[in-house]
Amino acid sequence: MEEEHSYANDPEWASVTPIPLDDGSDSGAMPLATIAYPPEYLEATSYLRAVMAANEMSERALKLTEDVISMNPAHYTVWIYRAKILFALDKDLIDELNWLNGVSLKYLKNYQIWHHRQVLMSSRTHFPTLPPKELDFLMEMFAQDSKNYHVWTYRHWLVRHFQLWDLPQELDDTHTLLKADVRNNSAWNHRYMLRFGPRDAAEPDAGLANAGDMTTSTADKGRLPVVDEELVDAELKYAQEQILRAPENRSPWWYARGVLHAAARDLEEWEGFVGMFVGDDGAVKSSHAVEWLADVYAKSAGGERRPRAVDMFTLLKEKYDPIRKNYWDYRIRMLDQVAV
Repeated sequence: MEEEHSYANDPEWASVTPIPLDDGSDSGAMPLATIAYPPEYLEATSYLRAVMAANEMSERALKLTEDVISMNPAHYTVWIYRAKILFALDKDLIDELNWLNGVSLKYLKNYQIWHHRQVLMSSRTHFPTLPPKELDFLMEMFAQDSKNYHVWTYRHWLVRHFQLWDLPQELDDTHTLLKADVRNNSAWNHRYMLRFGPRDAAEPDAGLANAGDMTTSTADKGRLPVVDEELVDAELKYAQEQILRAPENRSPWWYARGVLHAAARDLEEWEGFVGMFVGDDGAVKSSHAVEWLADVYAKSAGGERRPRAVDMFTLLKEKYDPIRKNYWDYRIRMLDQVAV
């Protein structure tokens, strides 16, 4: 059996005086709660504090960070220090990514791992273009958890950083994920960003056009300055195809709403399609279709439209969405304020 590594007995570390953890007890104070760290972790971090205090940029310090990360990947300070060493020693960052891949697959929900990856990838010197295997690895991560928030956040950043809006693989991957799970709202959000998200560097983190423009009215938030009607039609057709797969799945319904809004087109455009899911005999195949028709009828609630709107809102409050009963009652009251 292999013996555990001891820094105190390692000649390579003989010149370093470790700095033990200070939990306040040395000053006479009684800690409110002490954490029972394993001895090997306490030793490794004591040496970590020492080399960090000396701002040591060395191979041994790099190996030490790997050791600490293996015991506690959530130790955010060690990740910052590791990145500094990598850049100071001008290490091969592809090697670092390969090592990081294994760590990422082992610790799926760790934020620090993805922040570290972004720090590395931010270096234009090392990565003037996207590494060829990067997107394939992200799909490997999605195979483990297709809705991993940290991975999706990183992928959004990659698109903006490397200007991948029109890279075929981006759209292909979102389609692959939606084909596997049409309810993957993260994939729907990513698809919307690729198709209609702002590409202006002034809005790097905005998901909607004009979202950060204080001079734009609330109603116009998300409106596209230039509309590609063919693209809009294609995305609306795609949304319809996915709705037919799972009519009760909210994601494509709201995707379609977003597309229509971005293109300054009305919900009425889909009235015929939506009507397929709400029969005259009262049969309902999708509660989201009921809400859609309610909004359509409410927009011009004159003549026969008003009772239709009331019927839809009543279905929602009594059967399909009773948790928002007060809201639907409010919508019914507001019908009288709509011009005939």
